Amino acid sequence: MSNRDDTAEFPTGFVWGVATASYQIEGAVTAGGRQPSIWDTFSRKPGAMHNGDNGDVADDHYHRYREDVALLADLGVTHYRFSLAWPRLQPDGKGAINAEGLDFYARLVDELLGHGIAPWVTLYHWDLPQALEDAGGWPVRDTAARFAEYAALTHEKLHDRIRHWTTLNEPWCSAFLGYAAGAHAPGRTEPAAALAAAHHLLLGHGWAVTAMREQDPGSQLGITVNLSPVSPATGDPADVEAARRVDAVSNRIFLDPLLRGRYPDDVRADVAAVSDFGFVRPGDEAVIAVPLDFLGVNYYFRAVVQANAGAPVDDPHARAWVGSTDVQPVRTGLPTTAMGWEIDPSGLYDVLTWVHRDYGPVPIYVTENGAAFDDTVSGDGTIPDHDRIAFLDSHFRATLGAIADGADIRGYFVWSLLDNLEWAYGYSKRFGLIHVDYATQTRTPKDSARWFAGVTRRNGLPHPLVRD
Repeated sequence: MSNRDDTAEFPTGFVWGVATASYQIEGAVTAGGRQPSIWDTFSRKPGAMHNGDNGDVADDHYHRYREDVALLADLGVTHYRFSLAWPRLQPDGKGAINAEGLDFYARLVDELLGHGIAPWVTLYHWDLPQALEDAGGWPVRDTAARFAEYAALTHEKLHDRIRHWTTLNEPWCSAFLGYAAGAHAPGRTEPAAALAAAHHLLLGHGWAVTAMREQDPGSQLGITVNLSPVSPATGDPADVEAARRVDAVSNRIFLDPLLRGRYPDDVRADVAAVSDFGFVRPGDEAVIAVPLDFLGVNYYFRAVVQANAGAPVDDPHARAWVGSTDVQPVRTGLPTTAMGWEIDPSGLYDVLTWVHRDYGPVPIYVTENGAAFDDTVSGDGTIPDHDRIAFLDSHFRATLGAIADGADIRGYFVWSLLDNLEWAYGYSKRFGLIHVDYATQTRTPKDSARWFAGVTRRNGLPHPLVRD
């Protein structure tokens, strides 16, 4: 990692934001014509969610969005990245846009614009309408067509007020945690289906970008992928080969078709025993490689792996590495977050410079980065989350290092605005800059919120790190 600590200022015009996702914060799962998503169904599956939690109420953002936008304004952010709930806008996954769902998002966007905050929309953050899963879900090609239709209908209604549109958030999670590992909705454990799902997610992205660009060439269109640098635990050739295979099915299976126009040969070879990639039709890879206005990168941890000689691995990420079931993640001894993820800001630097070097030029935004910690409310009502401040500071500085070394990084979105439903972990993990008391829905800014507001307003970091 480059050691560029001579400046702590970001480039002029750098985008500062926070991110959320619809199912994690909105609640109101039956309001305004919304129909069930795969997460509504998954959350009812015994044992699927920690403590039997679900998103029925979540942060009640559907009713409290004005309060939450005021909190955004206090943070001094320039942009707010949030997702639209497909089952709220198109409840059955097809047909006309639901007017009540559209009205909610129109009111949210108007509230943001009224506070000088630009909306940054994600069209799909994992909440597939259950009706489409009942028809086969992402492993079925028709779901890609339905997604493109939904994207075009929604963009047509809102593009006059929303400039930045992300098609998909973390398709790796949707495909491999959802259809191979069974750790995310819909909870299936079908490796071949997961590979087909990955392709159809990308195909839907390509069709959607094409349709939206035809409607408005001025819209800024992109996709967000979650990336982890993959390092071998040792220099042993077996570990080096394990790292190559994990990188292939975690990172390059998405980056190569998006930015090079074809799937990597080694991916196809690695998974040949699972799938022959027969779901790829002539012309599909050209559709997926439609030019992007930006690439969103989500980063949380580095993957360090070793060959495991076929022993069972009880780790959702390892179970999702289709074609690499004889590989396991290993710990290196670094401090961890409450998720058990090792804290390694150098991994963010490595990812950003790697993408710029090997896949550029494409403008990059860090569309998610943040940390869960076991926050404690003090007797005076404050939440002194200094671990989170240190985490963010170190990752911001890693980003500055990547910028100094030539990477075209244009913005940074912290995950997350609010404590919320952390998917299968339920409400047991807190990522928010704003603490939420789920019993009362009371919002309380943590110390990290006040610190982050200082960063956004100075467009730079305290140097050295101070707790302000």
